[in-house]
This record gives sequence, C-alpha cells and structure tokens, in this order.
Amino acid sequence: MIYLNNAILIFVYMNVFFILALTKRNNSIVDIGWGLGFILIAFYNILISEMINFRQILTFIMILLWGLRLSIYIYSRNKGKAEDFRYSQWRKDWGKYWLIRSYLQVFILQGFFMFAIVYPILMLNKTHSTNFTYLDGFGIIVWLTGFVFESVADYQKNIYKQLPENWAKVMDSGLWKYSRHPNYFGESLMWWGIFFIVLNLHNGFWAIISPLIITILLTKVSGIPLIEKHHQNNPAYQDYKSRTSAFFPWKPKNRY
Repeated sequence: MIYLNNAILIFVYMNVFFILALTKRNNSIVDIGWGLGFILIAFYNILISEMINFRQILTFIMILLWGLRLSIYIYSRNKGKAEDFRYSQWRKDWGKYWLIRSYLQVFILQGFFMFAIVYPILMLNKTHSTNFTYLDGFGIIVWLTGFVFESVADYQKNIYKQLPENWAKVMDSGLWKYSRHPNYFGESLMWWGIFFIVLNLHNGFWAIISPLIITILLTKVSGIPLIEKHHQNNPAYQDYKSRTSAFFPWKPKNRY
C-alpha cells in the first residue's frame, strides 16, 4: 500500500501543477514543483511511518534542503520571465496536440520519474533500519559534495548573468570552467549519496534505480542534450564545448 499511496499522491500533485500551468499559460512552473514534490513525498512518508528511524530523518533533511533550495532558485530565476525555451518550443512543435502531450509528456511523465527517483525513500518505510555504518558516512559525504556543487554552480551562474555585459556570453569560470553542467553533476551526486545510505537496508541495492534514472535523464534525455541543442549554432558555446567536460568536472583542454 505504501507504493500505491505514494503513486496516488504524486499523480494528484502533478495534476494540480498542470492546472496551475494552464491558468498561467506557462509550463515552466513544473520545474518549481519538482523539488517541492520530493519534499511532500518525504514528509508524507515520515507521517505514515509507524516507527521513525535515523535514516528517515537524515534523508528527509537532505531532501528538504535540496528541494527548497532548488525550487526557490528556479522561482527567483523565472519570476517575471517568459516560458522556458524548452516548453515554448514544444508548445509550437506539438500544435493541436499540445494540451494532451503537455499533460502526458511533461507532467505525468515527470510524476513517473519522481516516483522512480524517490524509491529509496519509500524503501526506508518498508525495511527495518540497521545501525549506522561506514556506508552512511560515505553517503553523507557524497550527498554534501553534490549539494555544494549544485548550490555553488547555480550561485555562480546567477551572479554572472546579473551583469548585462554577460547576457550574450558563455560562462566558463568557477565550477563552469571544469564542467559545462556542474549543477547537473551535483544533482546526480546527491541521489548517489542517498543510494549509499539506503544500501545498508535489506535488498537496498535495488535503490540504485534512483541515481541511475536521474543521471540518465540529466545526461542523455532532458538535461544536457536539450541545452546543448539550444546552443548548437552558438560559436562561443561550441568553443567552450570543445575544451570543457560535459558532466564530470575535469581539467579543461588548452585552447591551442
């Protein structure tokens, strides 16, 4: 019942955001709801748990910090701006089928991925916790590293883009010097950290579905590919692309 109840909760939640997007004529609102949705699910599972354990509290705090920071950042970044280029392009491409495809491919599909990615949190409610181990410590370190990467990368990009002279430029300083998408790298790393914490549980290895899915989404589906395609005709970005790692932070190649 835990899995079914969470699936219903996510379904209702994504439908609420779909209705909000229709009233505002802006599908970008789903990005704000992404982090908040995970907080809702984690909190719900704390409420229904018969016995709250250390790992539930730990992972709830992790998701709360990540989800709030991400949602606030996206809200402040998008406030007063037009719909994100990804959604506006789909609005054009899908034509008369835009409504149904938006509902299924943007909101319901994201709800499906949300359920799969939050799977480790659901496992914590179905499996008895064990004592703190080195895997917990390692998972915390991995998560903190990812949180710092995503937070610092977003902060650096936000400060850079606030200057009018940088609007048309490609940022290649700070963490962005070593990765074209350090924020995505950080996000992926956080879910790998949670996986290592849940790995202590019986059958905990199955939680690997969570970090695998988010990593594949960010690197192969909706993250890096869409942004790279958006900049495919930008010579400055292509130069940046030729010398900078796409995902994993690495020493940049020499210009010459």
